[in-house]
Amino acid sequence: MPENGTFDELGLPPALEAAIADLGFTTPSAIQAQAVPALLSGRDIVGVAQTGTGKTAAFGLPLLASIDMDVHAVQAIVLTPTRELAMQVADAIQSFATHLPGLNVLAVYGGSPFLPQQRALARGAQVVVGTPGRVLDHLDRHTLKMADVRFLVLDEADEMLRMGFAEDVDRVLSAAPRERQVALFSATMPPPIRRVAEQHLTRPVEITVSRQASTVTSVRQTYAVVPHRHKTGALARVLAVSEADAAIVFVRTRGAAEEVGSALIERGISAAYISGDVAQTEREKIVDRLRTGALDVLVATDVAARGLDVDRIGLVVNFDVPREPETYVHRIGRTGRAGREGEALSFVTPAEQSRLRQIERTTRQSLIQVEIPTPVEVSAHKVTGLLARTAERKEIGRLDLYREAIAVHLAQNPDVDPVDLLAVLTALAVGDEGPQAASGDDLDDALSRAHLSGGNGRDRDGEHASGRSYDRPERGERRNNSTHIAGGSPRWRVAVGHRDGLQPGALVGALTGEGGLTGKDVGKIDIFGSFALVDIPSGLTPEVIDRLARTRVAGRPLRIRQDTGPRPGQGASRPSHGPARGRS
Repeated sequence: MPENGTFDELGLPPALEAAIADLGFTTPSAIQAQAVPALLSGRDIVGVAQTGTGKTAAFGLPLLASIDMDVHAVQAIVLTPTRELAMQVADAIQSFATHLPGLNVLAVYGGSPFLPQQRALARGAQVVVGTPGRVLDHLDRHTLKMADVRFLVLDEADEMLRMGFAEDVDRVLSAAPRERQVALFSATMPPPIRRVAEQHLTRPVEITVSRQASTVTSVRQTYAVVPHRHKTGALARVLAVSEADAAIVFVRTRGAAEEVGSALIERGISAAYISGDVAQTEREKIVDRLRTGALDVLVATDVAARGLDVDRIGLVVNFDVPREPETYVHRIGRTGRAGREGEALSFVTPAEQSRLRQIERTTRQSLIQVEIPTPVEVSAHKVTGLLARTAERKEIGRLDLYREAIAVHLAQNPDVDPVDLLAVLTALAVGDEGPQAASGDDLDDALSRAHLSGGNGRDRDGEHASGRSYDRPERGERRNNSTHIAGGSPRWRVAVGHRDGLQPGALVGALTGEGGLTGKDVGKIDIFGSFALVDIPSGLTPEVIDRLARTRVAGRPLRIRQDTGPRPGQGASRPSHGPARGRS
């Protein structure tokens, strides 16, 4: 018999047993085996468990068992720290209720219209899953009534308190009837969580689930020693050679998310960033693009990535090493899902290597040191990928133009070796401009020094470095758009700037979301006081221009048009606050 028994031994009602059988569940996880019986018996619980342990079913199934189907009013409330997690939990609970016809689950969160949520509550939603702020908003407006609430859940309580929701959580719990059942789940149990449990729970059953090996064993864990100011260049190289379908890059601060995400976009990488400053609706669009394959790299803070579950993620990069080992485990759990293997790479400055030992003790696994790919290795990888596409491209046809151009060139230059010509064209195609441009590459010099120091020497850019100090593209790796600028490709002007609070990510999001462009279509962005300039080498069709002209960003229409002013370096004024991206 399995260690945790079977679901039919937990005492669930037949309708819920049928639902989990339909979902293919047979053996409960450790948290489910302990929490479900306790909650079904009416006890409060405190569960110490992390993402990926099956928490949602652990509280979702007993929650549904408590619902009186004849009462069309809110009877259960689940509080989550983020909009994404609220939607995920609501979907999961609804999937458990397939054999409970007429049961209504409603997700409520900020950044979404209030009126539809109000109408759904008025129609008799019985389960509400939401963020503390929006739940409290409904309470204050009397659109959510607590009289019939008998079951409350705090999911990822430590994150809610860390995000500043302590007072909101306290008000929601205080507004609930005294005769109620509470389940509190948290990845860690710091003193503030203990105080919440002591104040609002009655003789709770404490359940602690040890970290499951499966959360890390399916992930190859590596690290590279990288001085702080060279991390962005190193990241670009890692992404250039990665075979992962998609990657998520974790940073420590909101400012770092914007800086790193913008730098990747400027390099032509299909990337975006999310943090607490990004509007909820925009975050939802970005996550959906990542899930559907329209986006390949997401830069995120820990809070913004809560509840993010995308099977495509094959690589997690810890741009900043987390301060707590538990956070590291949360991060790398974003890859290696759905039975797939994943990889986690952590950038460590020479001064931070002691943190690796803490992580290894927590995960009980050793991290493997790897080296950042060199420019030669990046070019070789790109060439391999380029050559792999040649047969398919030949089948498509329409090559006469290129054959004729090459024939003319060879006729005019009889001393040119065709193999040399092919080699040069291939080098240009992958962005390799030759050893002269790459000589004295300070990134490689820095990586060599860091590697040789073995962490014994102090990194002058290490813990004293500003979180916003990120390097420009290293010499020898020119930005993709620089060649377009030199060739005089179109630059476009939008009527929104610093004074309107324009952020590079918002502009890129508008161009890709409304204009149908990809991240690779968008080049350098310079933001000025009342306007911004953006390079779009491939140009825009009249239909796209018309559509983008009406698109609103930062509350104002873009009114995009081709720029006719001087090019940078030809008398153009400098951005009012410096370049929006690629700061050194």
